[in-house]
Amino acid sequence: MNAIVVAVIGLAVFALGYRYYSKFVAERIFRLDPNYVTPAHKYNDGVDFVPTNKFVLWGHHFSSVAGAAPILGPAIAVYWGWGPAFLWVILGTVLAAGVHDFGTLALSVRNKGQSIGTIAEKFIGKRGKVLFLFIILTLLLMVNAVFSWVIANLFISYPASVLPVFFQIPLAIWIGYAAYKRNVKMLIPSLIALALMYGAAVIAAEFSILQIDLVQYMGGEDGSGLFGLGAVSSAFFIWIVILLIYVYFASTLPVWKLLQPRDFINSHQLSVGLLILYAGLLFTNPEITAPITNPDAEVSWLPLLFITIACGAISGFHGLVSSGTSSKQLDKETDARFVGYFGAVGEGILALISILAVVTLFNSTADFTAAYGSFADASAGGLNNFVEGAAMLAGGLGIAPHIATTIVAVIVVSFAATSLDTSVRLMRYIVSEIGVEYNVNALTNKHVATTITVGASAALVLLPEGPNGFGSGGYLIWPLFGTSNQLLAGISLLLISIWLKRRGINYAITLIPMIFLMFMTLYAMFTQVFLEWAWYAEDSNMLLFVLGAIIFAIAIWIIITSIQALTGKFDDELKKNND
Repeated sequence: MNAIVVAVIGLAVFALGYRYYSKFVAERIFRLDPNYVTPAHKYNDGVDFVPTNKFVLWGHHFSSVAGAAPILGPAIAVYWGWGPAFLWVILGTVLAAGVHDFGTLALSVRNKGQSIGTIAEKFIGKRGKVLFLFIILTLLLMVNAVFSWVIANLFISYPASVLPVFFQIPLAIWIGYAAYKRNVKMLIPSLIALALMYGAAVIAAEFSILQIDLVQYMGGEDGSGLFGLGAVSSAFFIWIVILLIYVYFASTLPVWKLLQPRDFINSHQLSVGLLILYAGLLFTNPEITAPITNPDAEVSWLPLLFITIACGAISGFHGLVSSGTSSKQLDKETDARFVGYFGAVGEGILALISILAVVTLFNSTADFTAAYGSFADASAGGLNNFVEGAAMLAGGLGIAPHIATTIVAVIVVSFAATSLDTSVRLMRYIVSEIGVEYNVNALTNKHVATTITVGASAALVLLPEGPNGFGSGGYLIWPLFGTSNQLLAGISLLLISIWLKRRGINYAITLIPMIFLMFMTLYAMFTQVFLEWAWYAEDSNMLLFVLGAIIFAIAIWIIITSIQALTGKFDDELKKNND
């Protein structure tokens, strides 16, 4: 099968979905009002609530949701063949992700810019809200651990990517001050910053002296490293500490100082990266060597496909970004269609090229099968397969392989770091909301809340046990990350359905994907928690079993409560409490 044909089909579906379906949803379902005073204006504080141009906000939103997950998930899921992954990405994006991301943004804007967890109290009561917040906190903690683990490992594997990634930080701060203190338009400075970043990537790729290789500094792979941990584990530990110190400050600064300008740079970076990869696809004109389906797969695609590809099809984390940060910066309510739905489409485009980069990397079907011989092989090698495959596509434009590899690694790290920044900020919000709920004033202090967030994330990602030795926390909890993420998306769609029902609007467009997603997610959770992890009372399986069982039980409780709310059972009680 020719990869260009598959790309054209996918992009055409995305374009039609945004042009027609999102317009229908905006006008007939969510009924956006251009004159509605958004929380960004009503509560403008210059820190979190900041009215923002829709293109700049789209850059922040897109960069926050398009982390490593829409690359990693599809790169793993092609284990079942490229056909199932392709269909789930394009249909999930248009019919589920776009509506979910758009819907959580619109719902939050109509509720003072509150997070989806806080809004839950209005629809499923205080108890349901507390349980929902627990799931959200668990997911955010896993996002912090997974993305920290991904970034640290990419820095170790591709040391030339370190310089350009850290060079972006002062550039973003400069752009933030220029834009908000001197009223300079962001576009030109961000393009200059992007050019400087890629210039730094080229130079670092060419000159090894500029490559920050902590493994070599620790004496090479055979070195003893810090405290006898070994060179690789020591390098991993150092990168995790550096990353968590960075996100502490990044998540407490006003959004305009670092988060917005960095995300705006990253939105252009991803646009340029996607242009390079799709142009490379056009020039190289590769054939797909992976099979359309894998009949010999040792693990069934049903239901695991739908939790392996979360970001890139539908993801609960997107709802946290939509309702946690983006809703506080929306200038006009009508901008929600562009920011929310088109943000999901952008991530679908990224997931599509991730699939194509991996399935065209190998010279033959036999080579692909050898690399993807088991689901464990796919999980362990998926991200590096994407980096190598994307570098091969970029090579079609005449870019040297080592430079192309560095640039692709920079793109992946940049977006993983942006998602990490946003996730830590969101978790800080939730911790503070819990402090308000239970009158624990210390938790409402942003530095106390951030310290708790960063400390818990460090403890999880630096778990000493696991298949990769020290610091395998992010790797260990990846299976639970997918199920929790999709569970959150399903519950968010349920809340949107309740909101639409109470407004007297047809809610089938959110209810149908919710039912499908809930069934697949709970099916996958039950299979993993009670049929796989329960039989192992040691190492990672015990951690997964305990967390998974708790989340599964809470999920069932919330779903029952939400269904009762959807049928109107609690309407009088909730109305009385909300009044």
